[in-house]
Amino acid sequence: MPNKNASSVDIFGLLTKDSDEVEAEKKKRRHELLEPTGVKELFKEGKIDINKFTCVGGQCKLCIKACPTNALYWSNGKVGVTEDLCVYCGACVLNCMVNDCIKVERKRDDGMIERFGKPKDVIMLGEKVNAQKRLTRVKAVLPTVEDICEGRGRAKKGSLD
Repeated sequence: MPNKNASSVDIFGLLTKDSDEVEAEKKKRRHELLEPTGVKELFKEGKIDINKFTCVGGQCKLCIKACPTNALYWSNGKVGVTEDLCVYCGACVLNCMVNDCIKVERKRDDGMIERFGKPKDVIMLGEKVNAQKRLTRVKAVLPTVEDICEGRGRAKKGSLD
């Protein structure tokens, strides 16, 4: 027997939820799912695509074993992805035997979009990011040309510790 209150539920109101509410619920769910894994969410936006025609997952399943959040799983003869669990870290691409079988696209906090599908691409991307961080640190420590011309050419105090 249907509940009396069932007729008072606004179905269309539920379907047209505010996008901010939907986004907040999605973030909350993602946080709840990632918390038990202990993995830090590095990239909030991204997507992952696994080419089922080139994947040899049935033979190796290396990407599934490498995934820190268990976002990848074996189902119906192919590797599946739980998007809510994926942090777009690239561990699956690093362990995949086939180039461009798994393609990851992710967005950094600064807005830069990174795309990769080969282990070499992941390593080169990491080197690029680390080189940029090192350059920023060196610029913070060393004096500028203007400082040298004005006689303030010493490294900034306490920065060479």
